[in-house]
Amino acid sequence: MKIEIIKCLSDNYSYLIFEKDTNTVTIVDPSEFAACDKVINKYKKLDYILNTHHHADHVNGNILLKKKYNSKIIGFDGDQKRIPGIDILLKENQNYKVGNLLFKVIFIPGHTRGHIAFYFEKEKIIFTGDTLFSLGCGRVFEGTHIDMFNSLNKLKDLPPETKAYCGHEYTKVNLEFCLKYDPNNSNLKKKSIEINSNLKRNLPTIPTTIGDELKSNIFLRCNLNVIKQALNLKDASDQEIFTKLRDLKDAF
Repeated sequence: MKIEIIKCLSDNYSYLIFEKDTNTVTIVDPSEFAACDKVINKYKKLDYILNTHHHADHVNGNILLKKKYNSKIIGFDGDQKRIPGIDILLKENQNYKVGNLLFKVIFIPGHTRGHIAFYFEKEKIIFTGDTLFSLGCGRVFEGTHIDMFNSLNKLKDLPPETKAYCGHEYTKVNLEFCLKYDPNNSNLKKKSIEINSNLKRNLPTIPTTIGDELKSNIFLRCNLNVIKQALNLKDASDQEIFTKLRDLKDAF
C-alpha cells in the first residue's frame, strides 16, 4: 500500500493509494481536480474515489475525475444525495475492498451527519477526514458535541500504532491551542520541534498516529485531571470538558 499526499486548495490534503498487486489506484477526498490529476497521471488510471463526507473541499474533484477515468465513487449511504456522482453506498461497520486492500467503514458523525472514516486494519492506516486532526478535531457543524465526542472515542480505541491521515494541515494552530491549556505536556514540546521543522521545509505534518494523539491531542485527553484543572472544571464530566474545549477552539 503506497500513499501519496496531495496538497490541495489552501490547506487541504487528498491522498492517492496505490495497490501494486492488482494495479489499483484510489484517491481519498479529491479536493480539486488539477492537483489530484497531476499525481494520478503518473498511474494513467483511477479506479476508485473515496469520500469521507460531502463538504465541497473534499468532493470538488469527484465529477471531473470520474468523467476522465471512469472511476467509481464510494461514500456513506446516508450521504447518497449529497456526494456528487456517488456509485457505491457503504454502511456503518461494512467491510469493502479496493483491489486487495480491505477497509472497514467507521461511522464518525459530528462534523457532518454522514461522516465516515476508512480504516485499513491490516495496514494499520485510517483516513479520518475532518473528524480527527493532528492535535485537534473538526468543528461541529451538522451533528452535536456528543456526536463528535463519541466519534473521537471510537478512534481512541484503535491500536496506538495506527497511522492517521486527516483532511487539513491544521497542526500548527492546533499545537498552539493544546499548549495553551496543557502547557506542561512534554510530548507536546517534543512534537513542536518536529512540526515546526516539517513546516519550515514545506513538508506535511501528516500522518500522525493514534498513540501520539492520545499523548498530545487535548481533545482526546478530556478525562485527565490536569486538563480539567486547567479549565477550572475539576468536577465536570469528560463530555462537558470536550464541549468546553471545542467552544474555546472555535473562538481561538
